[in-house]
Amino acid sequence: MENIISTIPTEEEILGLLKDKKIAQIREIFSEMNPADIAALLNDLPKDRLPILFRLLPKELAADTFVEMDTDIQTHLIQGFSDSEIRSIMDEMYLDDAADLVDEMPANVVKRILANTDADTRAMINKILQYPDDSAGSLMTVEYVSLRKNMTVSEALTRIRRTGVDKETIYTCYVTDYNRTLLGIVTAKDLLLAEEGDLIGDIMETNIISVQTHTDKEDVAQMFSKYDLLAMPVVDDENRLVGIVTIDDAMDVMEEEATEDIEKMAAIRPGDRPYFQTSVWQTFLARIPWLLFLMISATFTSLIITKFEDALSVSIILSASIPMLMDTGGNCGGQASVTIIRSLSLEDVEFRDIFKVIWKELRVGLMCGVALAVVNFAKMMILHQGTVLMVAVISLALFCAVVVAKLIGCVLPMVANKIGFDPAVMSSPFITTIVDALTLLIYFNLAVAILHIA
Repeated sequence: MENIISTIPTEEEILGLLKDKKIAQIREIFSEMNPADIAALLNDLPKDRLPILFRLLPKELAADTFVEMDTDIQTHLIQGFSDSEIRSIMDEMYLDDAADLVDEMPANVVKRILANTDADTRAMINKILQYPDDSAGSLMTVEYVSLRKNMTVSEALTRIRRTGVDKETIYTCYVTDYNRTLLGIVTAKDLLLAEEGDLIGDIMETNIISVQTHTDKEDVAQMFSKYDLLAMPVVDDENRLVGIVTIDDAMDVMEEEATEDIEKMAAIRPGDRPYFQTSVWQTFLARIPWLLFLMISATFTSLIITKFEDALSVSIILSASIPMLMDTGGNCGGQASVTIIRSLSLEDVEFRDIFKVIWKELRVGLMCGVALAVVNFAKMMILHQGTVLMVAVISLALFCAVVVAKLIGCVLPMVANKIGFDPAVMSSPFITTIVDALTLLIYFNLAVAILHIA
């Protein structure tokens, strides 16, 4: 068995070692693994094996691993922990992680967790939980290194050595006065390269990028990306430092927002649980509302086709071209909407740019429309599908549908964003439904007007 253990062992290897009672070997393997890898491994193991394996982890590694685990696994472990084990885990966790844990647990589990934390920790957890879920305050930790501007570099390094072990990051330190007003920041690099007698006030950076406690957490995450930060101070209305947001929390927000946008763009109500931890019923409830809405809205398409059924009966070619026209229009609208939604998310585009966007998409639509119409005309003539005039009408309708789809695809997300809706809602399924109806209206009216059919 020893020869086949890899850096990240398989579930079968760990269960085999446990069955053979090779506890010391399991402990040694875990000690060399990253907490995230241990959590991923334990998440997939049978639940009845989890408690004994988790108890093999050293105290600090256990806390780091616990933070990375799925919520239902955390709940299962806590329910089997003794009070002293819960206390040990909570003592090693950073406050922002502890607040996230409490926020996600069932009420009976929360009661046990809080009963096994000290009064100061409970107070700080409750303070963090009072902030809105989508705010910087809900992300922040209060475990940061604060310095005074009249300290020397030597004194600052001594303070970091004494207090840094309990802080979430010591690379960036924050300079405050006795009222906690944020004055500046210094990095570990600044301290290491400065002379021991230099004053913090002389080497600190005063051009500080910060956010307020109620700043939207998605905006916070975007600022990390924009300014390449490792940590960001969170201040109140009076510029007093109340906490910091670290890069790991910002990355979690980016992942959550990206997942939420993808689900909305696929016409699915966003969820916060992994796929296999979401029941069939929950998955059904997440998908059915949009499917019902889109199905009912497609009634307009059916009514349009019914209204022009006499015109369709004149030639089978007219009917056969409907799927091609609708699919092409929907694809063009989807391309434009995805591009604009992404640009809005990255703040490359704002509502004030709407006319610039329309002008650009109009030109793109005209070029795409001409290319697609020409190719369609040639294809249908080569295949002898209809008269020249009929093929020309279909190609003209295709050109118009492409241009209209591009314009709708770029405008609707921007309007939705302006009035406070998530632009991801105006994604391919929604755009396609609108474009389908408009494409049929354009197509049938052109056919009636040019071919003189009723």
